[in-house]
Amino acid sequence: MEKREFEKLGVETSLLGFGCMRFPMTEEGKIDEQEAEKMIDCAIAGGVNYIDTAYPYHNGDSEPFVGRVLDKYNRADYYLATKLPIWKLETLEDAKHIFEEQLERLHKDYVDFYLLHALDKSRFQKVVDLGIIPYLEEMRAKGKIRYIGFSFHDDYEVFEEILNYYHWDFCQIQFNYMDTEEQAGLKGYHLAEEKGIPIVIMEPIKGGMLASLPAQAEGPLKAMAPDESVASWALRFVGTFSNVKVILSGMSTMEQVEDNLHVFQNFHPLSEEEQKLIEDTANGLKARVKNGCTGCAYCMPCPAGVNIPANFKLWNEHAIYENTSQIKKRWEGWEEESRADHCVKCGKCETVCPQKISIREDLAKVAAEMKAL
Repeated sequence: MEKREFEKLGVETSLLGFGCMRFPMTEEGKIDEQEAEKMIDCAIAGGVNYIDTAYPYHNGDSEPFVGRVLDKYNRADYYLATKLPIWKLETLEDAKHIFEEQLERLHKDYVDFYLLHALDKSRFQKVVDLGIIPYLEEMRAKGKIRYIGFSFHDDYEVFEEILNYYHWDFCQIQFNYMDTEEQAGLKGYHLAEEKGIPIVIMEPIKGGMLASLPAQAEGPLKAMAPDESVASWALRFVGTFSNVKVILSGMSTMEQVEDNLHVFQNFHPLSEEEQKLIEDTANGLKARVKNGCTGCAYCMPCPAGVNIPANFKLWNEHAIYENTSQIKKRWEGWEEESRADHCVKCGKCETVCPQKISIREDLAKVAAEMKAL
């Protein structure tokens, strides 16, 4: 198993981390505990020593389940990460109550890597206002937390503000070869590297979308490495960055566990030729977009209730990845008035669109294509 050292922390983790938010499910909508336990056991036997969960995962069932599974292992042999749900906090007492509840649910005396969960600008302001970080430092002094960090979902400028606010032990960002300019992105990676802050990566396979690509994109990857999975390219891309210490994979099947173990037990960074191929792959996928919507939302609110940016995001995503079953499920789960076919063609949106998109015409195309699914 490929290992990475957190130099300043003096710990060494497996480059592959087990993300505990996408366990296999039963027909009743609960964690399939028997199968999920086998998957965790297989991963640990294969060298994985970083296990990542969070308070809300699986409707609160992830932490207790993970805690029970890990009870059979020596506590010093793995690193356990979980997260404080900032959106649930109104007072500092709320944070104290939830943290103690997490220790009980996990059945552990301490958490190795403790994160402020999914920070954006407003949530970070709440962290500051409530005095959450000094409280976490108290818990660290008492041995209940070993390392303090945060996970992040916002723009680069917010990431820079948060990263410069405190001497974080680590941070966690979304990063993959399609999202180098999204959220913290490549700029955020380099900023953290400059400041000596180790990085944990989430969504390296973009929620599974980089595990199966359209044939035109997949062909060159298979030609260069016929025995390797398409997902392995996404994982190796992220692992090529030296300040990436853990790559979280939210595994849902034993096949995914085995494939990921194969990648990281035989890990080698992308060569220059392979990096060029991935760059070409990303450019080719991005060229498949239907329109240039940036999600700025200047067109909102729509008088008819249509969620214009969301419709275009779904449309473009389907064009890029051809992930029909996922797209169909998401489309059917929306409120009807938010869908493209509820556009009344008033044209208000087009008067303010910075990209000068023919929104009414494109929404009609979205509606037709979604109906055809």
